[in-house]
Amino acid sequence: MQIFLKKSNINTISSLTITGSKSESNRCLLLKALFDDLTIENLSNSDDTKLMKNALSSDNSLIDIHHAGTAMRFLTAYYATQNGRRIILTGSSRMKERPIRILVDALRNLGAKIEYSENEGFPPLKIQGHEFLKSEVFLKANVSSQYISALLLIAPSLKNGLKLHLDGKITSIPYIEMTLALLNEVGIRTSFESNKIKVFPYEGHNSKTLIVESDWSSASYFYSIVSLSSVGTKINISSYKKNSLQGDAILSEIYNNLGVSSKFNNSVLTIEKISDDLPKNLDLDLSNTPDIAQTLAVSCLGLQINCNFTGLHTLKIKETDRLLALKNEIKKLGSDVITTNNSLEIKSPKPLLKNVEINTYNDHRMAMSFAPLVLRTNLYINNADVVSKSYPNFWNDLDKIGINLTVQK
Repeated sequence: MQIFLKKSNINTISSLTITGSKSESNRCLLLKALFDDLTIENLSNSDDTKLMKNALSSDNSLIDIHHAGTAMRFLTAYYATQNGRRIILTGSSRMKERPIRILVDALRNLGAKIEYSENEGFPPLKIQGHEFLKSEVFLKANVSSQYISALLLIAPSLKNGLKLHLDGKITSIPYIEMTLALLNEVGIRTSFESNKIKVFPYEGHNSKTLIVESDWSSASYFYSIVSLSSVGTKINISSYKKNSLQGDAILSEIYNNLGVSSKFNNSVLTIEKISDDLPKNLDLDLSNTPDIAQTLAVSCLGLQINCNFTGLHTLKIKETDRLLALKNEIKKLGSDVITTNNSLEIKSPKPLLKNVEINTYNDHRMAMSFAPLVLRTNLYINNADVVSKSYPNFWNDLDKIGINLTVQK
């Protein structure tokens, strides 16, 4: 499906409801699979969460999670602990290119029985579940936080819990803290001191309801839209918490530098364009929040300000190589991009070219991060239905706020 976005001005005031965070939802689903006395409200309606939920309820010996990277990591750890269960865990062709050796090695060190079905270090995986005998493991600290969270989520189901030692500078701390906060909410004791994390065994408690906060990554696209709009434009989005568990909530601080304010009224977050006074440069270390890098880069491109983002090494092993994808598509729009394995820089961005076709590389965030440029130019988004991975209602919500879009094919 291709969508044509015609240069638009959005409604001065709009209101939207965004479903639960994919990151929180998948963590909650895994905890519920381990501990029956939990219920979950406001689950994400994303493809990834549906795949996670279906996998956890399936009795099949072959589990295919398609493009869902979080599900691959979390389910690898989960199935390894399921005594007597034998499964093959597989995914899309891109998933088979995404490394998982670091997590598999850590699980094997705890006693897991996991083999590679095709290429060493990559899915598919043959997993034979059984009880772990060990409760202590060491891991490099700069790996994907999903590896760390996968271990932390299964930890309370282990006989002696888990001691996790992290070596070096930790990447994406907010996602680790989210996982620990959810464990605490369930009633599981944890500690996180220096580079050592302890998770104690689950002891059983009264039934608990986990309410998933709406997704801050999804909110990022509306921050971008408002930043590219005229002063006075407002969008109300719900349901959000001022003291969020999600690291991407840092958006409110970052976009304040781009003339956008954030105000909370109970669970409603109002984002408003309050100023056209912009900085010449936006320099950020995004190692804790790499998922918003694409949105921010495109915002800076549309606002025609320089940007230099570091801490992006995990972007190369996402749904696509996001640094290369950004470079390719931004160049089509008329500006040069400098990338390394860890950074992205746009210097002196040029006025946007018209009617450019943006390729999405099977990556939902490529489609959604470029869409706000409709405030400045006409453009096409190829394979636009890829947004269903995390935000199925995205194009409908753009229509609601006044953006002129047409499905081409």
